[in-house]
Amino acid sequence: MTWLVEALPLIWIALGVVMMLVLNITFKLNSVLALLIVSVIVGILEGEPLDKLVLSIQNGFGSTLGSLALIIGFGVVIGKLMVDSGAAQRVATTILNKFGKKNVQWAIMLSGLIFGVSMFYEVAFVILAPLVVSIAIEAEVAFLPLGMTMVAAATTAHSLFPPQPGPTALVSAYHADMGLVYIYGIIVAIPTIICSGILLPKLLRNLDKPAPPMLQKPRVFTEREMPGFGISLFVPLIPAIIITAATLLKLFLDPKSEAFLIINFLGSAVISMLIAVIVGIFAFGLNRGKKMPEIMASFADAIGSVAMIIFIIGSGGAFKQVISDSGVGNYIAALMQNSVISPFIMAWIITVILRLATGAGTVSAITAAGIVGPLVPTFHVDPALMVLATASASNTITHVNDAAFWLFKEYFNLSIKDTFKTWGLLELTNSVVGLLIVLFLSLFIH
Repeated sequence: MTWLVEALPLIWIALGVVMMLVLNITFKLNSVLALLIVSVIVGILEGEPLDKLVLSIQNGFGSTLGSLALIIGFGVVIGKLMVDSGAAQRVATTILNKFGKKNVQWAIMLSGLIFGVSMFYEVAFVILAPLVVSIAIEAEVAFLPLGMTMVAAATTAHSLFPPQPGPTALVSAYHADMGLVYIYGIIVAIPTIICSGILLPKLLRNLDKPAPPMLQKPRVFTEREMPGFGISLFVPLIPAIIITAATLLKLFLDPKSEAFLIINFLGSAVISMLIAVIVGIFAFGLNRGKKMPEIMASFADAIGSVAMIIFIIGSGGAFKQVISDSGVGNYIAALMQNSVISPFIMAWIITVILRLATGAGTVSAITAAGIVGPLVPTFHVDPALMVLATASASNTITHVNDAAFWLFKEYFNLSIKDTFKTWGLLELTNSVVGLLIVLFLSLFIH
């Protein structure tokens, strides 16, 4: 029975995860409450003193949001400014027109990638889906393969790249370098999107469905109303450009030099996002003839729309901190020290199981990171690759408990069977290919 006593820390965590799923799925409890309740119960079962347990929850919640809240909030503000100014429409239509009908699938892939990085997936979907259907009708091709391409690109970008909530939370949880996440993420994203968004639709049959009704139509801007293509594309990519450039420049600078400190400051996620928001206010607001109160109304709407997501992430951070403070992480690390199971695969499996059960990618990823995070120093693996392995898993096949499943089904007017055949397969392909590429990269990056 000694082994049972030794395994109790893991048993309590497993019980906590099951309880979270039951509270969330069976009792329909909000993820914030479910995570906080489970944090308290697991902390008590792990024997953590009550006064320290309270501090663990507060510290976990606060420290997680301290590094994430501004980034996530600024990210959704940039997306909102793009939608309200017509910049989003400008980017999509220009790219599609430049590529022409022959290469329309690649144009849609690029559009989905850009919008997936710069705004929430649901916003990107609602903006791009009507354009995809319209282009398919004009080009006299089936709309569904093009829709799959768009969704594959948008979901991949949304899952892998900051400032989106999931990958941003993982960067913090694994203490990864955000610049390296961008650099490695591009290597992971390109083949992943090609496999799930370009090749998979070619392999599937019976995708020639009638054009769906437009359930939601964004406002159509005139040519004169929209900002130019260059500025429309540049603003949402400012954080990625600054962070990546800073990461590369710091390789050639003395860490104690003034230049290093300045570049490190400008290349921080918060400052680069702040710069993008300020530029966006001028480019998409004041420069388009809008008054500051109108721009700030969009700002407030954007922050309001992301409040629940921010609280869920904070609660996930609280659960992670309770696990960490209880010493379970050290136990897992010691248990797995001689294991042949890759921490990348372990993080992927845990996230996939939670994602299938809850339908919540961000919660699943951050919960898995709290369990697997201590393995990073033990196995000497690159934290940025751990971020990408876990993020790929958060983008796996989903079903009726996922709002994005229903968005795809209802907007494209599909049966549940066809939704699994298209949405389900492309998400599963995304997840598996992403993991395989991370495992390949890990052979060369430590």
